Amino acid sequence: MIFGLGKFQLFLALVIFLPAGSLRFWQGWLYWLIFGLMCLVLGLYFARHDPALVARRMQAGPKAEKEPRQKLILACASVTLVALYIVCGLDHRFHWSSVPLWVVLIADAFVILGAYGFYVTFRENSYAASTVTVETGQPVISSGPYASVRHPMYTAALILYVATPLALGSWWGLLPAAVLAAVIGWRLIDEEAYLARHLAGYVDYQRRVRARLVPGVW
Repeated sequence: MIFGLGKFQLFLALVIFLPAGSLRFWQGWLYWLIFGLMCLVLGLYFARHDPALVARRMQAGPKAEKEPRQKLILACASVTLVALYIVCGLDHRFHWSSVPLWVVLIADAFVILGAYGFYVTFRENSYAASTVTVETGQPVISSGPYASVRHPMYTAALILYVATPLALGSWWGLLPAAVLAAVIGWRLIDEEAYLARHLAGYVDYQRRVRARLVPGVW
């Protein structure tokens, strides 16, 4: 897990700072440190308290998906996410945006809030794998955040990634962030169709909890 986090942090540094063309990018450093620290804290906590969850989360990416459509969706999500960071880096290099300090700091706070959303979700649902799958004996989780929305992990992801461009001091980065949000919605809808077919009790759960991401909205 630690090795995987290290590789991801190196990758994140490359997609942030190479397009920026400079290491003099304090928004990038602050975001990189916050993101890395949140990943490390979550990883160590769940490695101690729920190693089965960590094992499920380690199998990630398009190649790990079994459903062909999910492979395509995750490939689109990966490309869009990389594009988000590249646009923000280029924005810093060419000074396209001027984001106030207070906006950057509030956005960083929302990045932390998104990470906390992952913590709450993972604590409630040990079956929250990185891939769309149903294991033998897997129950429908309807407690905690799942009592309010059917996909709290995606809610947390949207909070984190919509806040990311502003945390990196870029207005233009909101464009790929909007595309990424649409891809997450696409994944969610396809995943629900899979769960309705394969997870006993999920259709009844859909009837009880109407909101997918935001109560009263969608």
